[in-house]
Amino acid sequence: MSRILARMAGLTAAATLAIAAAPAAAATTADTRTVTYRGYRVAVPAAWTVVDLDADPAACVRFDRPAVYLGRIGDQSSCPAGLRGRTAGLVIEPFSAANAERTAAATPATGAAAAVPSGADTVTIAVRGAGVLVTAVQTPDTAAAVRAVLGSASLTRAAVPAAPQRAATAAVAPLAAAGPQPGTYTGKGFDTCTAPAQSAMNAWRNSSPYRAVGIYISGASRSCAQPNLTATWVTNQTNNGWRLIPIELGYQAPCGTRTPKMSSNTTTARSQGVTAANSAVSAAQALGIGAGSTIYNDIEHYPTTASCRAAVLSFLSGWTEQLHARGYLSGMYSSGSSGIRDVCLEHDNPAYTRIDQLWIAWWNGVADTDAGTYCDDAYWANHQRLHQYAGDVNETWGGVTMHIDRNYLDVSTDQTPPSEDWTVTVDNATSGRFTASANWGSSAFSAQRFGADYRFASPVASSDAAWFKVNIPATDTYEVAVWYPADPGYNNMTPFIVATSSGNQSVQVNQRLTGGQWVSLGVFTLAAGDGDKVGVSRWTSGTGYVIADAVRITRV
Repeated sequence: MSRILARMAGLTAAATLAIAAAPAAAATTADTRTVTYRGYRVAVPAAWTVVDLDADPAACVRFDRPAVYLGRIGDQSSCPAGLRGRTAGLVIEPFSAANAERTAAATPATGAAAAVPSGADTVTIAVRGAGVLVTAVQTPDTAAAVRAVLGSASLTRAAVPAAPQRAATAAVAPLAAAGPQPGTYTGKGFDTCTAPAQSAMNAWRNSSPYRAVGIYISGASRSCAQPNLTATWVTNQTNNGWRLIPIELGYQAPCGTRTPKMSSNTTTARSQGVTAANSAVSAAQALGIGAGSTIYNDIEHYPTTASCRAAVLSFLSGWTEQLHARGYLSGMYSSGSSGIRDVCLEHDNPAYTRIDQLWIAWWNGVADTDAGTYCDDAYWANHQRLHQYAGDVNETWGGVTMHIDRNYLDVSTDQTPPSEDWTVTVDNATSGRFTASANWGSSAFSAQRFGADYRFASPVASSDAAWFKVNIPATDTYEVAVWYPADPGYNNMTPFIVATSSGNQSVQVNQRLTGGQWVSLGVFTLAAGDGDKVGVSRWTSGTGYVIADAVRITRV
């Protein structure tokens, strides 16, 4: 997980295709060229490499360089374990028994499909008019280019319609019977860029010392194709005794070199953490990895600074809070000298929500959970650690060689997070979490604000409340705190509304005092569910602007 190898494994000259001629509708230009496979034709950027998998089935299907892969995906055990980062790419393969489960979940299409929705920054299309499965990968930065490629698609006269093959086994329902992952386990594990084939997993299960495997389930920074990673694959491995380590590889530190980057604005970064958590949970549930499991966010090495640390920890706070709200535990993988050191330095900082498990990348060759000088031994000490102690190594077991990173785990996911650990912060700029009428203005005047700006309005004889929306995980008691900038011109009797389980309660706050910090409104019983939980009303006998900036809710 620590570095991207410079070489492009498997992209050999012998694997490059000749490009078919195209009619005017898809004509090659100086910037594009036309690629045709089994009658399915697209115009791709001229700089993209084209790889013939039918001629070289062992070529590593990787997306850290823009490329088009044509044909059946073969053995991917040669893919370097350390690949990280994604640009854009396509895989066009014929319908087969091997991809039947992925085909069944794909969006049907006959040709151009620019508007097909994506999941985890991946678009999967079953083109029945040519009998091919198209998988397109993208990032937020390359999404428009990928959509343009998909929109250019057409079928030639050589296209032969075909129906997808049926999956050998029925799709597995969410909540696989194997229970939370990785569960309670102490011992060795490995991770590799692409989920191994079933034959490789069987060979290693019978002869290797490993009993846990890391799998990249979501994120726009994943470099490798995942032809084997289906709900059936997950069920087969857990039934065979494997523990799974689900990994999200998406947003990276804003001060680093990898993309996509999280925002340097802490409020936006926190919101991005929430978005990443929702995407990861959707991917986990589609694979049958149920609630109670830990999902690990992979944030690669970065040159840490105070502002970068604040962004990363804010992102992880949003990530953790939303995973808890969805019933999952949160983990974080990073280099000992950057991300691990940062979360350990801020272990006791109440401004951030603490992750549940720590995955330390420190290649010292020792199979234990020690973090050296990067983290205090007392932190995450209750079966809450993983240690990647070696990386980018080849190992052979049962006659099967794979390129892996080595890990040691001492983890438990049998218990849900302690109730007092649940907290969530919502800013007025948090996407989909704040509503206010056009009567509310926006300002960045005060340096005491939380995030980029805050909202203000004049008092009137009607509520016209601004509302903060929060997803409460369970009916329980919660402390509600508010953040606002203070100013002599702001209201001395601002009414805050708390939507409790027994009805709305109003608490007046003098916003001329105690600004730029969390101010407690009290402890209330809040009902489970997603909805407007804290409001700021304009109906007050006080004078001056009423301010809506941010709220924090913590289970107590």
